Amino acid sequence: MANLETKTREQVSEANQQIFDQLKSAVGFVPNLYTAYTHAETALADYLTLSNRKTSLNNKEKEVVNLIVSETNNCDYCKAAHTAVSKMNGFTDEQILEIRSGSAHFDSKLDALAQLVQNAAINKGQADQAPIDAFFAAGYTKENLVDVVLLIGDKTISNYLFGLGKFAIDFPAAQELQAVSA
Repeated sequence: MANLETKTREQVSEANQQIFDQLKSAVGFVPNLYTAYTHAETALADYLTLSNRKTSLNNKEKEVVNLIVSETNNCDYCKAAHTAVSKMNGFTDEQILEIRSGSAHFDSKLDALAQLVQNAAINKGQADQAPIDAFFAAGYTKENLVDVVLLIGDKTISNYLFGLGKFAIDFPAAQELQAVSA
């Protein structure tokens, strides 16, 4: 049972209707996650400002963070959504499963990012020093580290909204990690 029902365009304020129109134009539909934000008048605009902020991370790096945080927080909605987005950004199904498990052996720089993000997410920001050192050794900067923290926060917000809201998932389900061969 949904704790936050999804809303149609007609059920939201004029300001949120404009955002819905922009989302529909850009994405083709308004994801249920975004409609859930409209239960608080400015939450959708606020969230999209955070989510769409300029960052030092490229799209693939952002998806590494999104996939790992969503896996760590066990958010089926965000795992499904970011599996779809990751495919659009060039990751294969096998790479997506590997990333969600906390590594990216197919790319050493992304692997350092994945290991740091998983360690930070599991330890609630208290990452061990080794993954931080590996992150910097892979060529990442202090600016990148701050952007990783902001993206972990961004994704955690959506993960929690789904976890508490229990609305329907409107993306194809993400494959379970148990399907990964050892």
